[in-house]
Amino acid sequence: MDTNRLAELLFGDITETPQQIEERYPPRQLPEGARVTRMAPSPTGFMHLGNLFGAIVDERLAHQSGGVFYLRIEDTDLKRAVEGGVEMIIDVFQRFGLDFDEGATVEGDNGNYGPYRQRERADIYKVFAKKLVQDGRAYPCFCTEEDLEEMRRQQEAQKENFGYYGRWAVHRDAALEEIEQNLREGKPYVLRLRSEGDGQRRFQLKDAVKGKLDMPWNDQDVVLLKSDGIPTYHFAHVVDDHLMRTTHVVRGEEWLATLPIHVELFKALGWKAPNYVHTAQLMKMDGSSKRKLSKRKDPELALDFYHKEGYPVECLMEYLMTLLNSNYEEWRMQNPDKDYKEFAFTTNKMSTSGALFDLDKLQDVSKNTMSRMPAAQVYELALDWSKQYDAELHALLSGDRDYAVSILNIGRGGKKPRKDFAVLGDVKGYLDFFYDELFQPVYEYPENVSKEDCIEILTRYQDIYNEDDDQNDWFNKITELGVSLGYAAKPKEYKNNPDQYKGHVGDISMVLRVAVSGRQNSPDMYEVMKIIGKERVLSRLRDAAARIEGANE
Repeated sequence: MDTNRLAELLFGDITETPQQIEERYPPRQLPEGARVTRMAPSPTGFMHLGNLFGAIVDERLAHQSGGVFYLRIEDTDLKRAVEGGVEMIIDVFQRFGLDFDEGATVEGDNGNYGPYRQRERADIYKVFAKKLVQDGRAYPCFCTEEDLEEMRRQQEAQKENFGYYGRWAVHRDAALEEIEQNLREGKPYVLRLRSEGDGQRRFQLKDAVKGKLDMPWNDQDVVLLKSDGIPTYHFAHVVDDHLMRTTHVVRGEEWLATLPIHVELFKALGWKAPNYVHTAQLMKMDGSSKRKLSKRKDPELALDFYHKEGYPVECLMEYLMTLLNSNYEEWRMQNPDKDYKEFAFTTNKMSTSGALFDLDKLQDVSKNTMSRMPAAQVYELALDWSKQYDAELHALLSGDRDYAVSILNIGRGGKKPRKDFAVLGDVKGYLDFFYDELFQPVYEYPENVSKEDCIEILTRYQDIYNEDDDQNDWFNKITELGVSLGYAAKPKEYKNNPDQYKGHVGDISMVLRVAVSGRQNSPDMYEVMKIIGKERVLSRLRDAAARIEGANE
């Protein structure tokens, strides 16, 4: 076979050489040890948790080492691409704070190693496809879909492995004359790799997560270029990651089975393969067993889910870091106020088996994370979220920023901050009693406090409440009121002598709490009363007393 003649028949319009392409994409000038990683999603309109999971690894490996993190769009499959898909990808990663140093942008390309959209790189792939043909490592295959389906039926009947290989590779050794005749007749074809593997020999490779791998050599004559001249994932991955000088390829472990193909392609082209980082699949408990998160079954797989539910970006990122590195939680406990990017991320601490995703654990992490945020930050997050998902809350928050921030600031700071909400959707229920428009009281007073005492407490407290009192004076007045009605000044006194008292000061406080907040569980009442103001405090005390009196009539 005259492979040079065949290469000219197939790629006569390609005049650029591999050497010229290499010169256009020289090795990057980076510090020693710097890593170059990429995120390479398809513009399908669906960004899922797995995309984000892998992207965090990409971003940390690159930026932690002083390297480059870039975005490449794998848009070779037009059937799956959707309008606006690229913009969605870019928007999602910006929202999660994963900043690309170069790559595809809404306006075009940013960087010296583009184009960063694979469909714009068609001629580059053809240069190296032509080289493989010249080297006798690739050939045209004219099989139709019907031919391949018939082959599959025969392989199934003969209990042989599926695929295009060995004696099943019917066009592998076609004569040049036959190929020329097929081309003259305009028959469509794909370009296939002429594999040198036999499925019996094995090779070893070290994966950054899985460790040492022992795998069989590829024996499949896989498709490199489809009939429209666009590359398959296998070929595009090898060519692009070599030319863009990717040092670490991060991808899900479901791609492990394709590794022999990629190793053979790198070898066939005379290139060194990058380091592979195969991340564990995201799993969830289904009854007593684990299973992979499913697009069809699990809404939490879609990144939009977290935005709609009101999980702040920081909270989801924090939780994913606990899944990515086993020592992250310990670090966080020791460094509660540091940015997660200060953590020394390493692939050595990544799980080699499925990473268990648990929404309940996410809720706990989210509560902890939000409790450490300044009130002003929580306000801005809630304001932004409510604009899209809760018009009533948005109107209240935007009406008086200072008032809302003062509410959210109750119990913040210190070693044990309040943990009132895990998602932004909880904010409304937390602060509803601060707004008359949302106030829906549930008057459940302590059972040991009579209705007469409730009325007495609510009535007399109106005369002694002073919004200028400090917290000690405020509490002392409540204590004195309780003592005057036969309640112990301290819970311990009541516990030691229950027959001598009607209850204790906590019961007096609870009556006031229920009247003012409409619930038994609410933030610090001293702060609450100061924020809602004396006029509203007295009004609610009167309303609560009137409700009891009305019920007695």
